[in-house]
Amino acid sequence: MLKERMKEAINKQINEELYSAYLYLSMSGYFNSIGLKGFANWMMVQYKEETDHAMKLYNYLLSQGSDIKLLTINEPPHIWDSPLHAFEETLKHEQHITECINELVDLAEELKDRATYNFLQWYINEQVEEEENDREIIDKLNFVGDSKNGIFMIDNELAQRKYVPLIQEGV
Repeated sequence: MLKERMKEAINKQINEELYSAYLYLSMSGYFNSIGLKGFANWMMVQYKEETDHAMKLYNYLLSQGSDIKLLTINEPPHIWDSPLHAFEETLKHEQHITECINELVDLAEELKDRATYNFLQWYINEQVEEEENDREIIDKLNFVGDSKNGIFMIDNELAQRKYVPLIQEGV
């Protein structure tokens, strides 16, 4: 059974993950509106993955006999200055999520909650991947600058990203 502080913290993290999904859904809409369908696809996949991350936490709470308390999801922005700006904001947001996960791990250690500590290791590894992916795209966008051909090539690359549900990953 989870301690009350851990239940509250995990419920808060569900909200953080759902906000992430909401943010990436908004970014997908933004990219669609400016004709960058590949960028929109990348963000749509990101949206689905973040929803999976929230559901993984949701299911963990249920498996521990805990109640679910869904919190209000804040409204995300809907316009960015450029694709580069959107991805810089994505990286900044993922760094925030990394901090949130680290705080959950710290709380699990403090409460000597070994099961939750072990469960959260997946999220730690996931955040390393999330930030690395964002930095890679930011580097490419910085490299091509304002080149429409460069943006077009990155758009085509991002269009190739496919959503793989967590269940298929054996998680």
